[in-house]
Formats: sequence, structure tokens, C-alpha cells
Amino acid sequence: MGNFSQTNKKMKRLITIWVFLAAAFSTQSQHLNVMTFNIRMNTPNDSLNAWPYRKDLAASQILFHRVHSVGLQEALPEQMKDLAERLKGYKHVGVGRTDGKNKGEHSAIFYDTSRLEVRNSGTFWLSETPEKAGSKGWDASLPRIVTWAEFFDKASGKTFWHFNTHFDHKGEVARRESSKLLMAKVKEMAGDTPAIITGDFNATPNEEPIRLLLTADDSLRFTDSKEVSLRPHYGPIGTFNGFTNKETTNEPIDFIFIRNNVKVLQHASLSQTWGGRYSSDHFPVYAEIEL
Repeated sequence: MGNFSQTNKKMKRLITIWVFLAAAFSTQSQHLNVMTFNIRMNTPNDSLNAWPYRKDLAASQILFHRVHSVGLQEALPEQMKDLAERLKGYKHVGVGRTDGKNKGEHSAIFYDTSRLEVRNSGTFWLSETPEKAGSKGWDASLPRIVTWAEFFDKASGKTFWHFNTHFDHKGEVARRESSKLLMAKVKEMAGDTPAIITGDFNATPNEEPIRLLLTADDSLRFTDSKEVSLRPHYGPIGTFNGFTNKETTNEPIDFIFIRNNVKVLQHASLSQTWGGRYSSDHFPVYAEIEL
């Protein structure tokens, strides 16, 4: 009887441990890894930092961190093709900002098809005529866009939205008005559904476009994922390196914002190098979230 009792107790402990581990694994498997990544346009002017020398590095960062949804900026058609070839198991949504087809830079979203299913997707322009392809807004120097996707997460059975953008680098009015339009569109489209908003906003936290996003009325306001991460931020705070040996400022211009009951587990700026060279002139920003 003694041996049987001891064996029974051991079995109960093993079962308890197994249930605990199974529950932990199940919870972890529902975490989503998201990223915003300005990959820097393809130009020979960048010399040894030009895209042909960086395309494998950029793809490897997305793959290594097992990113489920990544918003890209400055992706020209040939760069879209290069990444599509390297990101096996991924598909993408998005169009060129110049003609609404394939011309010009894309603010595309690449997503892991083993985890996510697109329910709906599209693009609008940051202008007074958001549905007009190629339209420039306010004092912007170039057409600017927001690509969006409504995703179904196969692991959790939940739906969320991903909006990805790149604000103008010159137009101050355009950046301010882009923030207002973006908030209005996210509210209109996503409603109360969890949403992530990624992008290169060409503005720091103390500048008007970001202040608007973070201090607007409760029905519109975004939350900076870095500020609510359960674990402290990892990596540089500044996100632009300009292909120099470190970030050029201690202020970010690339952000992952959240809305509607999104929990942020950890947040990072990824600054690794290969022989002293970066994958882009911006650091990718990464967050692990839970819907």
C-alpha cells in the first residue's frame, strides 16, 4: 500500500505539472509578434548600405523574431518582390502609393499565413480625398498612405486590425492632419475591435502629430505600446540610425500604437549589426502582444 500511495502521489504531481505547462504553452501560443520596419528604399546612393546588401538581413530579422504581422515603409516594388521570395509562408497586402497599384513606395503588411487569415484589406491616402489614388494632402511633399488589414487569428479565434503608415517628412500641416484622419479612420473601421497601428511617423513623442495621437478624446486616442509594456523596453529608444554607428537621437519616430484591449508583453528596438552594418537606416520596432 505504501508504494502504491507514493506512486499515486507522484502521478498526481506529474499531472499537475503537465497541466500547468500545457496551460502556459497554450497561453504563449496565443501571443502575437508584431513589428514596424522602415526598410529604406532601394537606391545605389547608399553604396555598401544599398538594398542588395541588406535584403537578406532585413528578411532574417522578421523570420528570427517569428513576426506574425509586420508593417513596412519605403518598400519599392523590387523590394516587395525580394522579401516575398525570402519570407516563406508569408503573404502581403498593400499597393503602391503613386497609382494605387504597383508604382511607388508601399506601406505594405506582410503576415504569417500559418497564424493569420485576412478577412478584409485596403489602402487609403492621407489627404483631403482619402480614396483618390496618388492624392497628396495639405503641404505634403509626396503622396502618403495607410494600408490596413482585418485579421483573424487562428490561435486565439479573435479578430484584430492592423493599420500601417508613413507620414510625410516635410509637411508639418500634413503630419498634423494625417494624425487626425488616421484616428478617425481607425475608429470608423475597427470600432471596438483590438487594433495595432504601426509606422514611421516622422515625428518624435513631443511633437504635435504624436501628441495628438496620445492625448485625443478617449474614443480616438492611441496608446504607445512601449509605455504600457509589462517588461521594460529593450534596445535603443531612438529608432533612426542613418547608417551611422548608433541612433542619431534618443527620440523615436517609429511606433507601434494600440487600441481596444491589447496587452503588451514586451517591446524592443532591434539594433543588431552584421559586420557593423544595419539592415536599414531605421531600427525595426518589435512588440509581443496579447489580444
